[in-house]
Amino acid sequence: MTAVLAHPDGLLHNCEDAALPGRLAASERERRGVLLPLDAFDAWFDERREAHPFRVEQVPFAAAEGWSFDDATGNLVHRSGRFFSVEGLAVRSADGPVRQWRQPIIRQPEIGILGILMKDFDGVPHFLMQAKMEPGNPNLLQLSPTVQATRSNFTGVHRGARVRYLEYFAGPGRGRVVTDVLQSEHGTWFYRKCNRNMIVEVDAQTEVPPADDFCWLTLGQINDLLKRDNLVNMDARSALSCLAPLLPRAGQEAGALMPTAELMGWLTGQRSEREIDVTRIPLRDTESEGWHRGPTEIAREDGRYFGVVAVSVRAGNREVSGWHQPLFAPRGPGVVASVVRRAGGVPHVLMRARAEPGFRSAVELGPTVQCVPENYDPADRPPLLDYVLNADPARVLYDTVLSEEGGRFLNAVSRHLIVEADDGLPERPPPDFAWFSVPQLNALLRHDQYVSVQGRTLLACLNSLS
Repeated sequence: MTAVLAHPDGLLHNCEDAALPGRLAASERERRGVLLPLDAFDAWFDERREAHPFRVEQVPFAAAEGWSFDDATGNLVHRSGRFFSVEGLAVRSADGPVRQWRQPIIRQPEIGILGILMKDFDGVPHFLMQAKMEPGNPNLLQLSPTVQATRSNFTGVHRGARVRYLEYFAGPGRGRVVTDVLQSEHGTWFYRKCNRNMIVEVDAQTEVPPADDFCWLTLGQINDLLKRDNLVNMDARSALSCLAPLLPRAGQEAGALMPTAELMGWLTGQRSEREIDVTRIPLRDTESEGWHRGPTEIAREDGRYFGVVAVSVRAGNREVSGWHQPLFAPRGPGVVASVVRRAGGVPHVLMRARAEPGFRSAVELGPTVQCVPENYDPADRPPLLDYVLNADPARVLYDTVLSEEGGRFLNAVSRHLIVEADDGLPERPPPDFAWFSVPQLNALLRHDQYVSVQGRTLLACLNSLS
């Protein structure tokens, strides 16, 4: 455990870095870049793609080296006892179209690091980003944080090369913390999984030469790249969203539709009153509700929701050059959408209190719509799904296909939409929805596990439009 000690002479530090918002704003404005012009980025990224051999092939479970099904539980586990396991989950919920179910779930109790290094060049903050291959990404290579590693990886369980730049995020040589927040991942597929979302800064005089697969980009450049399909990965989006409370934004002092204390009371009520009971069970006990284990896939008999498969991976730029692992494979593309409006000139987002079985706190704030439409019968379509899908193109402020966690999910992509409200929006949303001003939401990102990973992605995208 790392101790935090007061300075021995009792001198007080400023609670906030007063210069940081202005510096970040300068980085947002700089869209050309000081080191790598944006019009040269594509050539650099293509070069990194060609520099390393990548291959991902689906294989039978019996051929997945290091992985096996436990004789007692049927859980899919690694021989090291580390990394992660695929287990079962039994869920009872007091609301929703389905009140009781069983499913496979990924259990990964260790906490990883999603860290981005920040440094000034010519007085403009830049962020060290990585061209990283993940086996589940639809295009394999995406723009990732400086460090994106599980604890098993950065402690060397894989017996591979060290994680580059880890020393800036852990240990005595760590950089100055800009933000460091424990945030959840997908509560439908992970059981209580969290990562440290970190941005740390080093002095402009500190030499940090970028390795071959790394580049320095400004915040403005990254914001432009967020508008491209399947380029900026989920982990980078999550870590960058935690910068939002530090960015200067118009309307921060102009008020909101509902006072923050009332909104927090509403959210606390949702967490207190929503009844969701979750129990870990052996994976083999999911068979009683339609899950079947075959030689190459764990899947439902009706073919819905997702399957679990095994892959063989070859990658030239990872800590190890080859490995096998399971991946969750959703049955169709998702829709992740936020409805926004201005009230008194202040932008607001319609958020939904989502109860997902894998959340530690049961309920987190998610987007207005978050679903895979193919999983729903016509009578049970989620609220406002058709509203956002049928929106007039003139009201669509953001429309980009982005992938989910490529290290655990296979070809999991969602169409991300930000839609401006019109008169067709119901005046009173359902009771599990509430309007938050963007400054109110940004402030919540300073705290652990209030905004889901899908909500954080859309906030990063919304802030990129400013």
